[in-house]
Amino acid sequence: MGKYVQYGCGQIAPDEWINFDVSPTLRLQKVPLFRLFLKPFFDVNFPKNAKYGNIVRGLPGISKNSCDAVFCSHVLEHLSLYTCRIALKNTYKILKPGGVFRVILPDLWPCIKKYIKEYKQEDTSASINFINCTMMGTEKRLLGLKAMLKANFGSEAHLWMWDKYSFAEEIKKAGFKTVKPYNFFDKKDKMFELVEEEERFRDSLAFEAIK
Repeated sequence: MGKYVQYGCGQIAPDEWINFDVSPTLRLQKVPLFRLFLKPFFDVNFPKNAKYGNIVRGLPGISKNSCDAVFCSHVLEHLSLYTCRIALKNTYKILKPGGVFRVILPDLWPCIKKYIKEYKQEDTSASINFINCTMMGTEKRLLGLKAMLKANFGSEAHLWMWDKYSFAEEIKKAGFKTVKPYNFFDKKDKMFELVEEEERFRDSLAFEAIK
């Protein structure tokens, strides 16, 4: 079996894959004292085989041209434009020539379509609904310890959003020679069945790129 790497694994960390997540909660939960401290604030328990690793800084133990496949789902929208581009370049570097990168992330277009429809109907909530849809706004700034911990260890906000044309171009700029959209039922390598969930494809972009 080849080397399959997933970053931003969350709760899905099959043994057949090398699974990384950048959440500080993952690192802290391995320390018993911190795990007890964080439990009241976060209902998160990463799988034991999940490793702490940041694709932007480089995944520990993963060398260049060593991976047969790399996968990430709903990760890159949590990065700034600058760091997203670094993540794509680093993904390219760790893949073998001919290696496969599959990526899923939210699609901006459904939010735009919904906003245009509501705007034309003179819906006074159209702009609020749009910002909520993109998850890029701040509805209420929370205060206190829990808010601070959430901001630093459990933020789910999006920092950047993409449509199918702009993101496909970003993948190409990272060096990939073949970039094409795919869907949940399009699986040539059964290893992807272990990490992909149908729900994650809803209102989302999904691309397969070859190095």
